[in-house]
Order: sequence, then C-alpha cells, then structure tokens
Amino acid sequence: MALVWNEMVKERELLFSLTANDFEWDYFRGTGAGGQKKNKTSSAVRCRHLASGASGKAEDSRSQKENKKLAFARMAASEAFQKWCKIEACRVTGKLAQIEDWIDREMRVNLKVERKDENGRWVEWNSSEGEVWSEQA
Repeated sequence: MALVWNEMVKERELLFSLTANDFEWDYFRGTGAGGQKKNKTSSAVRCRHLASGASGKAEDSRSQKENKKLAFARMAASEAFQKWCKIEACRVTGKLAQIEDWIDREMRVNLKVERKDENGRWVEWNSSEGEVWSEQA
C-alpha cells in the first residue's frame, strides 16, 4: 500500500495497494550456526516483488514468521522497490504520461542521429527524407 501526501488538500490519498499475491515467497533452510533445529526446518525466507525485481532475505531468527517480516521489510526498503513505488505513483496520478511527453518533445528537438554513408563518413540521418534505417554488417 502506498500513501502519498497531497500538498493541495493536506491529506493522504491511497494511490495503489499491494497484496501478498504481488510477492513471491521462498522458504529454505538457513545457513550458519544454529544446530539441528536450523538444519531441519525451512525457517529462512526470501521475499521477491516481481514487478520491481526487488528482493529481501532473512534467516536471522529461528522463527519463519519473524524471518518473513524481516524479509518483507528488507525488500520494501530496497532501492529497486522504492524506485518502482515512485514510478507507480507517477503512473497512477498521470504524471508519468506528462514526463514521457516532455521527453519525447525534447528528444525530437535535441537529438541528433548520425549514420555512416557509402564512404564511411558520419552524416546526419534525417528520417523526414524518406530514408529507411538499415543495419550494415
């Protein structure tokens, strides 16, 4: 669940929510010291958010429930998940479309594309001249 502060209204607004189905959970045996209990139980947990590629892993506790909480917290604090949340919030509020439009406009004006001509010299490629781009081996 993501809550974003709305400056205009001075209130929080729910932009999107996530459920346990949005994550993939892996349970496995932990490594390191802990004796027979740790070697026989699958108490270590990995939490993965497939949309962002973020993951968190915990094997600190002998309790699978505690490790599940820790793994989720580590995944949620990861840079990949934080970036995904910001992008998702922009998409939901419509700001992502504005950003993409701005980038398209700027690239049309400020982007220079060059190609090699028959003599091997770099020349500017102009798509409005009807040339078709082809990769030469």
